[in-house]
Amino acid sequence: MKAWVLGGPEQLNYVEKPIPEPGSSEVLVRIDAVAICATDLEIISHGLPASIEGELPFNKGFTPGHEYMGTVVKLGPTVDEFQIGDRIAVEIHAGCGRCPRCREGMYTSCLNYGFHSKGHRANGFSTDGGFAEYAVNNVNTMVHVPEDMPDEEATLIVTAGTAMYGLDVLGGVIAGEGVVVLGPGPIGLMGVGVAKALGAQPVILTGTRDRRLEMGKLLGADAVVNVNHEDPVTAVQRLTGGKGVQYVLECSGAPNALNDAARMVTRGGRICLAAFPHEPALVDLAYLVRNNIYVFGIRGEGKAPPIAPPRSWDRNASTPN
Repeated sequence: MKAWVLGGPEQLNYVEKPIPEPGSSEVLVRIDAVAICATDLEIISHGLPASIEGELPFNKGFTPGHEYMGTVVKLGPTVDEFQIGDRIAVEIHAGCGRCPRCREGMYTSCLNYGFHSKGHRANGFSTDGGFAEYAVNNVNTMVHVPEDMPDEEATLIVTAGTAMYGLDVLGGVIAGEGVVVLGPGPIGLMGVGVAKALGAQPVILTGTRDRRLEMGKLLGADAVVNVNHEDPVTAVQRLTGGKGVQYVLECSGAPNALNDAARMVTRGGRICLAAFPHEPALVDLAYLVRNNIYVFGIRGEGKAPPIAPPRSWDRNASTPN
């Protein structure tokens, strides 16, 4: 098959690679469409956050790309959850399944991240991704795509999953409570749509690009703020009558985003950080503490129900407790 392979920094080579074989609990996917994430550009330039067996991915025959969809063309042993010909979209992470985080369902925070030898898979980050004709995916990382959904839209399912995960971590939006989304990138725009679908009121989107902000309106934003023209904190206070909102989904990675978010929420409000800032940020922690503001960070698309821990064993009993 043809595939893009990462050489050194800023170097992608178009090469021939063997078509991978699906193992147990895996399928082979023919890539029908793939989106390009800003994180892909980070990986191509800097390597991180990709990691292969604890090392940067350069010159390891690594194929990036993690926002893709396709068609199942081959089943691995024991797979009956999918059939050949199924249209699917993917999420990135299949944790090792053995570390404490995976057993809690937090597979996107797998403690064996990057170590395929210990069972971790994250296509486009630690294992080959979708900048190729075919990819292997664990059945736990795939969802069926409706027949009436175009291929291009299906590539955004992973992005929508990240926005949904962020709002879930915040405790779930209560209908009628306010949400501010900082940054009208793909995750931020998806956050607007998801928050509105969950009944948030108002949904306010901030950013620097009018075209993106207008897209936010189409997805349900009640108000948009161009931060080049108005201070975002002042704007949120104006739009909420000085009350602020209950939740902020931070998707911009801007240096002062967390401080701005803290002044947008009410006391006891919640902030979710979903972006990767380029530099360490100076944060007013005292303000967060004084106002009992909760801050969460997320990575990836979600969290599964926890796996029950192993039962203890009573040496004097003939069966496990």
